[in-house]
Amino acid sequence: MKKFTILFSMMLFAAFTFAQNAPINFEPGGNGADWTWTVFENDANPPVEIIANPDQTGANTSATVAKFTALQTGNPWAGCESMHGADLGAFVLDATNNSIKVMVWKSVISDVGVKLVSSTGWAQVEIKVPNTVVNQWEELTFNFSAYTNPPAGEGQLDQIVIFPDFDLSGRTQDNVVYFDNITFNPQGATPGEPTTAAPVPPARNPDDVMSVYSSAYANIPGTDFNPNWGQSTIVSYVTIEGNETMRYANFNYQGTQFASALDVTAMETLHVDMWTADATTVNIYCISTGPVETAYAMPITPNQWVSYNIPLTAFAGVNLADVIQFKFDGGSGAQTIYLDNLYFFRGDVTSTQDLKKDQVRLYPNPVQQGGMVQLKGDVSQIEVYDAVGNIVATVNASTLRTDDLKQGVYFLRIYSSEGKVQSQRLVIN
Repeated sequence: MKKFTILFSMMLFAAFTFAQNAPINFEPGGNGADWTWTVFENDANPPVEIIANPDQTGANTSATVAKFTALQTGNPWAGCESMHGADLGAFVLDATNNSIKVMVWKSVISDVGVKLVSSTGWAQVEIKVPNTVVNQWEELTFNFSAYTNPPAGEGQLDQIVIFPDFDLSGRTQDNVVYFDNITFNPQGATPGEPTTAAPVPPARNPDDVMSVYSSAYANIPGTDFNPNWGQSTIVSYVTIEGNETMRYANFNYQGTQFASALDVTAMETLHVDMWTADATTVNIYCISTGPVETAYAMPITPNQWVSYNIPLTAFAGVNLADVIQFKFDGGSGAQTIYLDNLYFFRGDVTSTQDLKKDQVRLYPNPVQQGGMVQLKGDVSQIEVYDAVGNIVATVNASTLRTDDLKQGVYFLRIYSSEGKVQSQRLVIN
């Protein structure tokens, strides 16, 4: 019995030794907020601040984030680092743990650097990735799959170093950078991410749709996609083929709170698009005051987008004149799901299968303002609509110039030579 106890203790010790503390989300009770972040090479070295998220309207709806002020007088490689041994914990690079993702909000374009350091100070050069947008949240991916663990005698990786504004050309001002939701993932392995965007919803009369989250329709305002219900789920947003998509990482359950109750009695169907590689059970609930809630089990086909058209009659007992929330549940806290196109509608269900066979492809998408977009497929005419539904251009060709279009999101109605119609989303940067 003593030998078994010793062996079990060694196994338990190893399990804890080789697991870093993650995700780093800076939330109370989570990781990062109470860590020791030491600032270096930043002149007076103003400390990292843990503050309320200054921009919850974009890709990061987390309540709390980290703030780093890169001083004009600081070095280009100014940054901050966690404490050895106590904060991150032992970190081992392997096939299941070799990619780091960081969400950043910056007012300038420059590199963000990430470095891993061992307990003895051994390290390889930092990986640098530039942000591509300003004044909004963006998730950056740092691929460590080609990196190695420390050699014998150099300890284990146990420190993460962040360079929020790595700019060798020098700063012209103090730059404030916010960073958040540092996650650790396999590179190119399960659970993975979708490589194609969710199917484009069909064009509908505005009176026939009530959209909660979709780039194809006008969404109801004021929705809280991350209310504090004590969930482990981390809500973030990723861009896939130019289309913003909602991601639930560490999924156990997640709420959606409407600014005011929705009366959906005039609607007939709830539509949801979902992609997952590893979830086995996902339920969606409509919830009315009471609360009264009814679950609908979503059949899962892994590694592909699945479109669900759920009759509202499936939510028995829920007052459809007083819908206040959605809820998703069924996860164990280790799965990830991706969601898009959450909306109520009435009328016929349009099949997406026929659309996929003859899908017109846009390239590039997103496109730089002033550039030309090529449409690959059977294209006779293109109608371009702005985000509020106004037609702004009509083109009788398979190319679209963007000289006269401002930066933003547009929707294209594409007519084939046979009179078929499909919708596509175009982003102009």
